[in-house]
Amino acid sequence: MTARILSIGTALPDTRVAQSTLRDLFAAQPGFDRKAQRLVGAAFDAAAIDTRHVVLPQLAGGTGDELEVRDGDTLLMPPTGARNDEYRRTAPPLFAEASRAAIAGSGRTPDAITHVVTVSCTGMFAPGPDYHLVRDLGLPLTVERYHLGFIGCAAAIPALRLAARIVGDDPDAVVLVACTELCSLHWQTSSHPDQIVAASVFADGAAAAVVASGDSSSRGLDLEGFATYVTDEGEKDMAWTVGDSGFEMTLTPEVPRIIGREISAIAADMIGDLDQIDAWAVHPGGRSILDRVESALSLEPAALAPSREVLRQHGNMSSATLLFILRDLLADASRTDGDRVAVLAFGPGLTVEAARLTLRRPAA
Repeated sequence: MTARILSIGTALPDTRVAQSTLRDLFAAQPGFDRKAQRLVGAAFDAAAIDTRHVVLPQLAGGTGDELEVRDGDTLLMPPTGARNDEYRRTAPPLFAEASRAAIAGSGRTPDAITHVVTVSCTGMFAPGPDYHLVRDLGLPLTVERYHLGFIGCAAAIPALRLAARIVGDDPDAVVLVACTELCSLHWQTSSHPDQIVAASVFADGAAAAVVASGDSSSRGLDLEGFATYVTDEGEKDMAWTVGDSGFEMTLTPEVPRIIGREISAIAADMIGDLDQIDAWAVHPGGRSILDRVESALSLEPAALAPSREVLRQHGNMSSATLLFILRDLLADASRTDGDRVAVLAFGPGLTVEAARLTLRRPAA
């Protein structure tokens, strides 16, 4: 049987903050001259984001963080260890919330889970999120656990590929894939254009999927095929490194340009006949990336509407974002059984990950 995403669950931090609020806060940082303030305004306003969720209420003017990140309008720069401690405190509950929702929607029970695959690039500790899911959800103590770390925005696709291969090898396997990213923990108060762009798009969120063998009675998304491609350029244009004051993102203007130049040939090779695709799930690394993909592949504006809507409501939640888009496609009543879905995501390298999915919606 083909491996199938049976359900997707999502979770968000309680704090929701307007993009304009974050823009004004970032532009008010000491040492930002008028040029930097104009760059902040331009980047935040062009991001096509209305709101984001964050685990740090202080970013929205609230209180209650264990990590002090703000003194008035000044953003502080805590050391990496303190930021990671906050990740260790706040990530497990989001992993658990999204996973509970996914399991509940799958028609399975927690004791049916045989494998756990966790994904994150915004924190690390051991025993890690995979271990905590076993404890928090009451999963079997014999469950096999895997963690994919530091792969970046594209990581949901390798995680689903691993789940598909597990189910392909063992048709009785039930795999929980869970992604949680807390990008707000790593804001850098720098006027460098790369850091301004990163601050303008990244957000926090969690998503999980249950993958198992599909049958004629279950709805979901069949995992039909996967592909990976490393571009000739971009190794230094999208990078994620550990610094003394948090993880540091490099995201240059070359990223959307590289994608725009190369995605047409890459997509044709990785996905096949694009005219046969009924729906698209493209990771919204930023509005400019979606614009380049849409233009290069000659897509109708409606094709990337699900990606743009997730970006508008939530920002770029790194690896979790793609599962939000697939969740919305699953819930779209206008979609019919057999619709073919193309999935694209972009990660450090510059790496392109792709998947081919088929929507299954059995008649009632």
